[in-house]
Amino acid sequence: MDKRLLDWLIQIRTDTLNRYMIVITHLGTGGALWVFTAFILFYLGFRVESINIVLALMFNGIICNLLLKNILKRKRPSWINKVELLIKNPTDFSFPSGHASSSFAAAVTVLYYFQGMGVVFIVVAFLIAISRIYHFVHYPSDVIIGAILGIIIAIVTKNLYDDYILEFLRTNAGFLFRPFPKF
Repeated sequence: MDKRLLDWLIQIRTDTLNRYMIVITHLGTGGALWVFTAFILFYLGFRVESINIVLALMFNGIICNLLLKNILKRKRPSWINKVELLIKNPTDFSFPSGHASSSFAAAVTVLYYFQGMGVVFIVVAFLIAISRIYHFVHYPSDVIIGAILGIIIAIVTKNLYDDYILEFLRTNAGFLFRPFPKF
């Protein structure tokens, strides 16, 4: 099933769709969109929310990118089948998709605090995940499991944050929660 979907996506490529998919996939590269979102929220005074997003991304990076990818070592479809890639061929392993897991970890965390913006970000996370299959750098199963892991990491991080981390930060790093000085 993984291979059939990949083959079908190669057949539906168009120049216009390619341009959109390149932009969409780069939104998730390095968690750029999600880190930027956390930065803006932090600056706007939503400190609790932004710190939770960053923690979800950090936990996700450790679990998915450092541990699971290097333990499971699944080769990417772009390493096995030679196709014309629209983006740079990644050098890390395929399973699970880091783009999908980080996108869903951040989007679900945003959803906890801001339902309207969270729904939009869930759609963006879905598009980022699909773009990874479209670009032939992930199998559908990499993306599905990555998304599920991201959702689980968001839920666990939110619970840990609410129960333990937030109080620790307020006690030991209270400066994070103070307003910015006015100039």
